[in-house]
Amino acid sequence: MNLIVEREKGLLELEKRIHELRAMSANQPIDLSSEIRALEAKYAEIQRDIFGSMSAWQKVHMARHPSRPTSLDYISQLTAFDELHGDRQFRDDPAIIGGFGKLFGRRIIAIGQQRGRDTKENLLRNFGMVTPEGYRKVARLIELGAHLALPVVTFVDTKGADPGIASEERAQSEAIASCLMALVDARVPVVSAIIGEGGSGGALALALADYVVMLEHSTYSVASPEGCAAILWGDAGKAEEAAARLKLTSEDLRGFGIVDEIVPEPIGGAHRDPATLIERTLRVVDAALARLSGESVEELLEARYRKYRRIGAWQSDTMNAVTARA
Repeated sequence: MNLIVEREKGLLELEKRIHELRAMSANQPIDLSSEIRALEAKYAEIQRDIFGSMSAWQKVHMARHPSRPTSLDYISQLTAFDELHGDRQFRDDPAIIGGFGKLFGRRIIAIGQQRGRDTKENLLRNFGMVTPEGYRKVARLIELGAHLALPVVTFVDTKGADPGIASEERAQSEAIASCLMALVDARVPVVSAIIGEGGSGGALALALADYVVMLEHSTYSVASPEGCAAILWGDAGKAEEAAARLKLTSEDLRGFGIVDEIVPEPIGGAHRDPATLIERTLRVVDAALARLSGESVEELLEARYRKYRRIGAWQSDTMNAVTARA
């Protein structure tokens, strides 16, 4: 059970009661304004208690909320979109949606990882876990964008790449590496928006961008908290502790310089007001593309190289000892 869904139940009951009182007040000559105000104040207080200060683990559950907007929700709000299919080698992967689009009149290549809303769609989309042919479709679309001088916009939302034996047999790691190389070499601006979970190399394959936008309650990490806990402690039950140690929140990643901008979410999460959030996110992406479009290809490639060379730090135990003695 999703932790946020469980905690929302009381709020939803309160919402229902407020709507009922408003309807009664509108249809009958009864003044219920004081009761409505009291319930609204209680509702706001509960919202602040639940969502005012969220732990890393709670944000993981927010990123996994079943009603959170998906890549298709964002892509459907483009001015125009024509989907392209297939990797020209094996098959079309439904976990990747991509093609020609228009963002407020700007022609782009749009690519997104798509998870499902229900069991049937999740099975179709493989729960948003991309297979090698999906990543080869991504690389093909990035290269197509570069060939046609169209900027690339990606929407990241995956627990990670498909880990199945069949995907390994079809060179999953090579397919992801091909995406990374295509992004590194792309002679057009690339903007990535992390809208849900950004899991491991499966997410990085779409997120090695000139400008990375991250929704406030999204996550981005080298591994899922459950996977990290299983590796480090042999106990997936320690996922909450792992989430805190992974530094996977938008605030953490902005501080590291991995993420360039955080898009605020409505209180209660993206699913509480998806239309406003999607519009806000697309505006941020468009503004980033406008800035990047003013750079020459040489400036773009050099800035991209320096951006990723700056990320990370290394210090040996010997260096720590020297620093301590000093």
